[in-house]
Amino acid sequence: QVQLVESGGDLVQPGGSLRLSCALSGDTLYYYTIAWFRQAPGKVREGLSCIRSSDGDGGRYSADSAKGRFTISRDNAEKMVYLQLNHLKPEDPAIYYCAADDTGDYGTDWYCPGLHEGYDYWGQGTQVTVSS
Repeated sequence: QVQLVESGGDLVQPGGSLRLSCALSGDTLYYYTIAWFRQAPGKVREGLSCIRSSDGDGGRYSADSAKGRFTISRDNAEKMVYLQLNHLKPEDPAIYYCAADDTGDYGTDWYCPGLHEGYDYWGQGTQVTVSS
């Protein structure tokens, strides 16, 4: 059974940076497409960035809210996926989640760049707070 565990969330000042980590266990990361989502209180969950499986093209895509500030990367050997958050703003506080799927149900494009929420596996989330 695939499990995901996020870490790295913290309190940071506006303009600061964080690196979130997502550890996958229970299978090899190589075949999974991974995405990062976030959900702020009272708001719907929002897809941020995704990276396609390494047995595909490994392409990376970001939503407009993440472009230029957030960068997704993966280390298949360590079974880790990262989300680098730069230039954090007061509107960025949320619980950040990673999600994984082998994209067999709907095809890779639906998951990434589509960033639909139908990923099979989700972590428990890590809290990011931005405050001075």
